[in-house]
Amino acid sequence: MAPDFELPSSGGGKVRLSSLRGRSVVLYFYPADDTPGCTKEACSFRDNLSKFEGMDAVVLGVSSDSMDSHRKFIGKYTLNFDLLSDEELIAHKLYGTWKLKNNYGKTYWGTERTTFVIGKDGRIAKVFRRVRVDGHDTEVLAALES
Repeated sequence: MAPDFELPSSGGGKVRLSSLRGRSVVLYFYPADDTPGCTKEACSFRDNLSKFEGMDAVVLGVSSDSMDSHRKFIGKYTLNFDLLSDEELIAHKLYGTWKLKNNYGKTYWGTERTTFVIGKDGRIAKVFRRVRVDGHDTEVLAALES
């Protein structure tokens, strides 16, 4: 089963994952709002949202950024799905996406870009770790189809 959590949502209020049972969920964790890779990933989900919705799937982006940062990111790129703010790293830790990272010899803690496809029954159907952004939306759509 997908670990349950409740986080503040850009759509207003909070989202509890278990309340979405009966629909598929694309839960994607990304490092930071308005950075090149994260923007490209968010825009690919935005541009293909009708395909996801056609498969009765909800797309939710999760980062440790604040709700204010999410609102600016959504406004700048006209994102059409909810972003969840996980400043306390609740969902990150439940899903194992808060990792020790290494960049040019410098180690630090951060979000590992990861997508979970959760079935209508609330079970994790597919996990994409260390996501490469190019073509990822197509991979996720294929996972939903199967």
